[in-house]
Amino acid sequence: MTDGLPMRVPAAGLPARVRIHEVGPRDGLQNEQAVVPVEVKAEFIRRLAAAGLTTVEATSFVHPRWVPQLADAERLFPEVSGLAPDVRLPVLVPNERGLDRALALGARDIAVFASATESFAKANLNRTVDEALAMFAPVVARAKDAGAHVRGYLSMCFGDPWEGPVALDDVVRVCRALADLGCDELSLGDTVGVATPGHVAALLTALTDGGLPVDRLGVHFHDTYGQALSNTLAALQHGVTTVDASAGGLGGCPYAKSATGNLATEDLVWMLHGLGIETGVDLGRLTATSAWMADRLGRPSPSRTVRALSHKEQ
Repeated sequence: MTDGLPMRVPAAGLPARVRIHEVGPRDGLQNEQAVVPVEVKAEFIRRLAAAGLTTVEATSFVHPRWVPQLADAERLFPEVSGLAPDVRLPVLVPNERGLDRALALGARDIAVFASATESFAKANLNRTVDEALAMFAPVVARAKDAGAHVRGYLSMCFGDPWEGPVALDDVVRVCRALADLGCDELSLGDTVGVATPGHVAALLTALTDGGLPVDRLGVHFHDTYGQALSNTLAALQHGVTTVDASAGGLGGCPYAKSATGNLATEDLVWMLHGLGIETGVDLGRLTATSAWMADRLGRPSPSRTVRALSHKEQ
């Protein structure tokens, strides 16, 4: 790695610290064509935690028929649940059966996955938006009763491949519904990567005007059009302090074929550290971890930072 870089030059109006919600082991690997061995997944999670990431989304308790890449959740979660007590390991659950499986293994961070559009709700959950919310109501209630922290993912917040532009009011309505169910935080998903900074600012303004405080909001950008970092900066300027990212830029969305990779965690960390924003992440160890996983997958990492730093070390 190049010593002293990136040079830290703080900018006004940005948070002092950002929590990175690492989604590589779940959102990243679920889009792989081949199933990654459970031992490799467990080592991936351990290395990410050792790099300083304190929130690492581990897996999803969905039916294997829908996401066969994550069919090993029962085997994987016990392998990593003994990490340091300050490392959170959220898991995605689609319904009460998934919640039962997760709670039985001691999961204490639960996520549910909703949509701002009817088309994606049908494709992803085979339900309307309101039917999906009704399905999640007992899931969230039972998770909260069990003492779990609950995150609500909301897909298609900025655009939908079937419906096109998504009205701000539609996103606000579903976000408020998830909050009313009891979700502790909400992740705003740019599932197909069509957001631009002005759109991000407008949505965050609409949400805060609608009674959702910014400290309950996170952002989840895909880099389809190369806008993920600029959109993240717009969110930071609005006060967001939780950003989703995927080590090495892994991932996409199996139900939206135009969705390309997630924002690479290394690219995010490079920008944040350059802005003087603390993350607690060791960029060198994180880069090495993503390079290691790229080797396991048999292809180079799409992360520009991984490629740049790996090249310098050769």
